[in-house]
Amino acid sequence: MSTEVTRFDYQQMLQWADDCLQQSGASGEIARNVAFYLLEGDLLGYSTHGLIRLLNNCQWLQRGDSLGKGQPLTLSERAAVAHWDAQHLPGPYVVPQAIEAAVTMAKNAGTGTIVIRRSQHIAALASYLSLATEQGMVVSLMCSTPGQRAVAPFGSKQAVFSPNPFAVGVPSSTTPLLLDMSFSMTAAGKVRQAKANGEKLPYQALVTADGEWTDDPATFFAEPASAIAPLGGEKLGYKGYGLTLYSEILTMALSQYGRRQGSDDGDANSVWVQVIDPSAFGEQKAFIEQVDDLINDCRGAAPISAQQPVRIPGERGLGLKQQQLKSGLEYSDATLKVLRRCSEFTGVAMPGSKA
Repeated sequence: MSTEVTRFDYQQMLQWADDCLQQSGASGEIARNVAFYLLEGDLLGYSTHGLIRLLNNCQWLQRGDSLGKGQPLTLSERAAVAHWDAQHLPGPYVVPQAIEAAVTMAKNAGTGTIVIRRSQHIAALASYLSLATEQGMVVSLMCSTPGQRAVAPFGSKQAVFSPNPFAVGVPSSTTPLLLDMSFSMTAAGKVRQAKANGEKLPYQALVTADGEWTDDPATFFAEPASAIAPLGGEKLGYKGYGLTLYSEILTMALSQYGRRQGSDDGDANSVWVQVIDPSAFGEQKAFIEQVDDLINDCRGAAPISAQQPVRIPGERGLGLKQQQLKSGLEYSDATLKVLRRCSEFTGVAMPGSKA
């Protein structure tokens, strides 16, 4: 299988994505946000949740499954919490607003929490973390998908949950700590990507309908389909199972919008956003010093292999972002097939690749 990539200029791809979204019915503001945050996912290395999702967003807009204009409704609110109904507005438009609103709450009350129902797919959580860390805030995000059942509870071979991601952003004196992970052994997007690339998964992350463990992504699309295992897998999956339950309580239960209400909502998400202002607990400088000490201790820990020193979460992604901004966004052949389909769907020609 070929591992070659094709490179594209960032600004040209950003404008192309913006044009595709507006052609599909998005307002200028919504198109700018969706295009920017999808590309941010690619820049940081989350290719399964980057521009490859552009076609989905354009299709949702044209079908009316996603709104091209409007604002979330506030269903309830107190000094440091709020519950929003996104009304199927695009996630990359809604989530930045929620983080900024939670930051404002945190500046006044020390913390701010917003739960959101019916947000269209929010793409890569890591893409939004810098909105808070650049203001000296700690941020955490979780989301679930009421319309999806892909992950089995520990001890089961039947899918019940969605592959729920969790992300944390923490400021430091240098680059921020940026963590984005799933409470399942892998994300559904990575299973789709492996199948498209003709690859096996790197480990046995799937449980077949016969109760067998497998790394074959094709089983996920079979009938009956395999289920993704919770984080921890065959031996320690009870840990991922507990975390998944926790994430669905904070997203679906708090937003009062779960599978009973949203079983037909496709990829739309229930979302948890929380921001904490460290200066509410003491001096910001002292907090940063503690974070720096933790990071330095990790960096200084003796590595198993001298060729693979300990990394800080987000370090690789931020380095990849700078590299791609300089040399071009990198897309595999499988991703390019989807982008070309989006070009055909919207009638907006793709930019040429970089030499």
